[in-house]
Amino acid sequence: MKVVKRDGHIVDFDRSKIVTAIKKANAEVDPEEKIGEEKIESIVHGIETKKRKRILVEDIQDMIEQELMEDGKYVLAKTYIIYRYTRELVRKANTTDDSILSLIKNRNKDVMEENSNKNATVASTQRDLIAGEVSKDLTRRVLLPEKISKAHDEGVLHFHDADYFLQPIFNCCLINIKDMLENGTVMNGKLIESPKSFQVACTVMTQIIASVASSQYGGQSVDLIHLGKYLRKSYEKYKERFTKSFGDKVDEATLESMIQERLNDELRSGVQTIQYQINTLMTTNGQSPFVTLFLHLDPNDEYIEENARIIVEVLRQRIEGIKNEAGVYVTPAFPKLIYVLDEFNCLKGGKYDYITEMAVKCSAKRMYPDYISAKKMRENYEGNVFSPMGCRSFLSPWKDENGQYKFEGRFNQGVVSLNLPQIGIIARGDEELFWKILDERLDLCYEALMCRHNALMGVTSDVSPIHWQYGAIARLGKGERIDKYLLNGYSTISLGYIGLYEVTKLMKGVSHTTPEGLEFALRVMHKLRNSCEKWKKETGLGFGLYGTPAESLCYRFARIDKERFGTIPDITDKGYYTNSYHVDVRENIDAFEKFKFESQFQSISSG
Repeated sequence: MKVVKRDGHIVDFDRSKIVTAIKKANAEVDPEEKIGEEKIESIVHGIETKKRKRILVEDIQDMIEQELMEDGKYVLAKTYIIYRYTRELVRKANTTDDSILSLIKNRNKDVMEENSNKNATVASTQRDLIAGEVSKDLTRRVLLPEKISKAHDEGVLHFHDADYFLQPIFNCCLINIKDMLENGTVMNGKLIESPKSFQVACTVMTQIIASVASSQYGGQSVDLIHLGKYLRKSYEKYKERFTKSFGDKVDEATLESMIQERLNDELRSGVQTIQYQINTLMTTNGQSPFVTLFLHLDPNDEYIEENARIIVEVLRQRIEGIKNEAGVYVTPAFPKLIYVLDEFNCLKGGKYDYITEMAVKCSAKRMYPDYISAKKMRENYEGNVFSPMGCRSFLSPWKDENGQYKFEGRFNQGVVSLNLPQIGIIARGDEELFWKILDERLDLCYEALMCRHNALMGVTSDVSPIHWQYGAIARLGKGERIDKYLLNGYSTISLGYIGLYEVTKLMKGVSHTTPEGLEFALRVMHKLRNSCEKWKKETGLGFGLYGTPAESLCYRFARIDKERFGTIPDITDKGYYTNSYHVDVRENIDAFEKFKFESQFQSISSG
C-alpha cells in the first residue's frame, strides 16, 4: 500500500510510524485513558486490511481518531489530535528538502521529466526547477484551499503550473507584435525604436519573444504578417541606395535584379536570426522560448507579397533544419509553425498554392507546420482567423469599445483539468451517480480556477513591464493595476479535461466512436461547455473549454487511478489516459476518419 503525504509525494506504507504516533499520545494520558498493545495492533491491522493501493496520510489519521472515539477513549483521541496538529506545524515549516536534494542529485524523475523542453541536468534549468519545487510546496500548503490541494493529490483534478503559482504571472498569450514594432518598446530599461529594416525587425522580435517568455509560464504566438512591412522598408532602402549609386550606369532590369539579390540575402539572414535565436536563447524559466509563428496571408494586406516571401523562406529553412553539435541537420523543436489554409492556397488553383505545396513538403520531412482551416475558424470564431496561444489554447472573440475584434495583446490566466475516467470508475455505469459526481467536481474546478483569477487581481504593471507597460499586452503606467484585463472576457481562463474515450468505455462499455458511445460523449462535452458558459455569465470572466494537451498528465492521472482502484482492462492497464476528446491510439481507424470524427468536438471545445 502506498501513502500520499501532504506534499504530494508517495511513500510505502510504514506501520511503525502509526504505532509510534499512537504510543506518544498514549504516554501523555492517565492510565484509565490508555490503550494496550493489543488495541494498537488492532487499529494498525484495520488500516492494513483496507487493501487500498493508495491512501492519503490524512485518511489514516482520521481512521485512528475514529477508532479511539468508538472505543470511548475521548481524551486519548484528543491528545492524538493535538499531537497530529503539532506535527502539522512542524511539517509546515519545510517540506521541500527531499524533492530539492533529489533534483540536484538527478534522482527526481517526476520533476525532471515533467517538461521535455527542459534539460533538467543543466545548472541554470535546475535553478528554475528548484524554485518550482518551493512554489509547489507553498501552493499546496498555504495558497490553495485544502480541498483543492487534496483533489489535486488524489487525481480528481490537476492544478496546472503550481510551480509558478507563487508569482503573479499568467499562462500564455498572443503578443501584440504589431504595436511593439510600430511604436517601439523598452527592454531592461533601454528604448527600442521602430525598426527601419527587415533584419532589425527580426532581431527585435526575437528579443521581445525572449523577454516575454521570461515573465510568463506558458507559450506565446507571433503573427508573421506584421513583418511584411519591414521587408518593404528594406526593399525601399536598397532601391534608393542602388539607384543613387548605379542608376545611370545599369538598365532598370539589372538594377531591380541587384536590389532583389540584396533583399534575398537580408530575407535569409532575418529568418535565420529568428530560427537560431529562438533555439539558442535561454529564458529565466530554464528553456528556449515556447513560441509559435503564425503563417497567415490576408488578401486585404498591402504587404501580402512580402509576407508570401517570408513564409516561403521560413518553410525553406525549416525543411533544411538546424545542425546539432555533431553537425547533422535536425528538426528544431521551436519555433512551432502553424500554416493557415484559405481559398487562395488550398491546392485548388489558387495564387499561393505553391506555398502550400512547400508546407506539405516541410511537414513530410519535419512534422511541421501544423495546419488551420481559415474556413472552419471563421465558422467557430465569429468570422475571425487568429493563432492559438503557443500550443493549442484559443481565445474567445472579444470586441473593444469601438466594436472591433481584438486578439493580439490578449492572454490566458491559467488552466485546471478534470479527470473524467476517475468519475467513471467510481460511478460503475450508474449514470445518475456519474452526473452527480461530475457536478460536484465541476464545482471544485470552478473554485480552483477562481484561485487562479484571484491571484492575479490587484497585481500592478510593475510585475512584468514588457507585458503590461511596453506593449506585449498593454501600455499601462507604472504602478497601474492590471485588473481590467482580467475581467469582461478580455482574457480567458480554461477548464481542461482528460479521457473522454475512457469515461465512455467505463459508462457504456464501448468506444466513443460508436453511435451509443458518441451520444454519451457528446452529452459529457456539452455538460462541460455549459458549465463554462454558466460561470462566464455569473462572473463575466472568459471561461473556456480546453482540450488539455496532457503530455505528462495523461500518465499521472492513469497512475494515480491504478494505485487507488487497481488494474482495469482498457482503462488503467495501458498506463495512460487519452488526450481530451481524441480517439484512443490503439483504435483501428484511418487518419481521415479520425479527423472527421474528432472535428465534431472542436466547436464544443473551442478554448
